[in-house]
Amino acid sequence: MSETPRPPRLKERLEALCAEMVEKGILFTEAMEQFERCFIAEVMRRNHGHLLKTSAALGIHRNTLSKKVSLRKIPRKPER
Repeated sequence: MSETPRPPRLKERLEALCAEMVEKGILFTEAMEQFERCFIAEVMRRNHGHLLKTSAALGIHRNTLSKKVSLRKIPRKPER
């Protein structure tokens, strides 16, 4: 019997993404900024733009989240 290939685990996907970014010459600061923006935006989307719930889910203070949202220009309202 032939086994169906298993999907890559998170660690493997992250390692592949990191390798691709390094190959493309993306700087560490750029990578961190993009990750932070993407991660916060996803948690914000799951919490319907609610800052207090999002900050609790991220484990950071609401004021810190508010500064990051402004700095990274993260939309507060979920896109439809």
